[in-house]
Amino acid sequence: MPWGILEDKHMDRVPGTIILADQSDIPEEYRNISRELLKHGTGKQSHIILAPQPSDSPNDPLNWPTWRKDLILVIVGLSAGVVGAYGPMLGPGFVEIAAALNVTVNTLSQATAWVILLIGISLFIFNPLAKKIGRRPVYVMSSIIMLTGSIWGSLAKDYNSFLGSRMWSGLGMAPYEVLVQCTIADIYYVHERATRIAAWNMFLLCGISGGGLIAGYIIEDQGWQWTLIWCAIIFGVLLPLVLLFVPETAYRRPSYEAHLATGGVAVRDAKSETDEKKAASSEQEENVRVETVETGAVTERKESFIQSLRLWRGTYTDTPLWKIAMRPVVVFFYPAVLWGFLLYGITLSWIVVFSVVNAVIFTAPPYNFSVSEVGLISLSPFILTFVGEIISGPMNDWVCLYLAKKNRGIYEPEFRLPPIIISFLVGIVGFFGFGATIHFQTHWAGPVLCFGLANMSLALSNASVFGYIIDSHKELSEEAFVAINARNLLTFGLTYFVNDWLAKDGVLAVFNVLGSVFIAVNVLTIPLWIYGKRMRGYIARNKTLHRFMHED
Repeated sequence: MPWGILEDKHMDRVPGTIILADQSDIPEEYRNISRELLKHGTGKQSHIILAPQPSDSPNDPLNWPTWRKDLILVIVGLSAGVVGAYGPMLGPGFVEIAAALNVTVNTLSQATAWVILLIGISLFIFNPLAKKIGRRPVYVMSSIIMLTGSIWGSLAKDYNSFLGSRMWSGLGMAPYEVLVQCTIADIYYVHERATRIAAWNMFLLCGISGGGLIAGYIIEDQGWQWTLIWCAIIFGVLLPLVLLFVPETAYRRPSYEAHLATGGVAVRDAKSETDEKKAASSEQEENVRVETVETGAVTERKESFIQSLRLWRGTYTDTPLWKIAMRPVVVFFYPAVLWGFLLYGITLSWIVVFSVVNAVIFTAPPYNFSVSEVGLISLSPFILTFVGEIISGPMNDWVCLYLAKKNRGIYEPEFRLPPIIISFLVGIVGFFGFGATIHFQTHWAGPVLCFGLANMSLALSNASVFGYIIDSHKELSEEAFVAINARNLLTFGLTYFVNDWLAKDGVLAVFNVLGSVFIAVNVLTIPLWIYGKRMRGYIARNKTLHRFMHED
């Protein structure tokens, strides 16, 4: 294997390694599969072999039209954006809100910590449910919780009621932090995912960074309660959209190898002949024809719009809930997932720190910002996050296709990792620069720019982190994202005491520590690049682990 990636010594086909580019010099281990049996992309992507291979069912989410897939992504992405804003949006008004609720700023910041903790805990509730009964009912439950939590918070008259509403909302925020990535894996092919993951992260991170920008003006002009009223209004609009246009994306798809073993070629040929006869007899009959599923003599009719609205479709696995709940604990120690937890989790936790400390730093001398001006600070991460997400997805997909072409058409998940170099350099400037500019009391443009660069670093790395994990452990993507989002427990601890730490040691010391940890976790990408394929092979060969982690 070129470029330093070590081959597995025991397996010819390591999970995650696939044919991505259609090359004439396919390695020997793939030549037993006929080209004619593998489905390709269309148009400019006709040279790409689709992975995963879709079934012939019209109800297979991989076969849905692109506009339908993208509509689902936009709806859940907008919901994720509001969820992203929900936690940090009150940050610009911490001083004012603390006075209104008759508590200290540090106590109020602990409310944010409790929200984060509830997100971490609820992951272990909603992930097993999503695996067992599907994504759709979980999305609906989450939207209902967010709607009711926003209404409750807007009516809160004291801190205890306010804290209760925030914790209830935290319970409903978790699915939009985890399940969107899984939905992307459900409905998009490998070569399409990085761009869509970047789009989802753009929604989420722009919500995180842009929420404070808008909330600052709302708090100053309408009062802090109106930030929650507006969230309730938005979720009141999004809930019907979820109910109407976000169908179930979980799907039991037989493996393509199993399909070939059952004689799918003959079935496909028969279907083609039948379709030709139907087309000759009646255009109307063609439009309503019954689709033949390539798993034998089974037929499956395309679902109607009304049928797609069902919340209950039975279960998607026979695995007990307790085992599903334990799998994220086990998968946490998979090298790819542990790396993702450290890189994504720690970077995002550090960024949350900004929302907790900005009001304390910028409302004090020498800056003396108003609430709305503190909110305007979020314009920097909003813009740079947007730019980072626009760049990261297409860049990541291009790098993967380029390296796969150079590697004789063989794609490795490790090809997702090289763009980490860019996010690493941007993050160094962001974290160290913020502490230094605040400490030396430079013009406000210095720390505000560094704040944006820290957020941009996360935006640039997300396509690599989530793309690598999805491609390495597709069947365990839900569990992997739950494990990564256990970072909420880390964020809880940090936000709970960060203002006290800031007051004791100063901004420079705090952000020097954060920046040093950021460097350490990014450097771990190097051994993952070298040994990642071997570690994937080792996990695949462990029969005991495979039996526990995969479906019964």
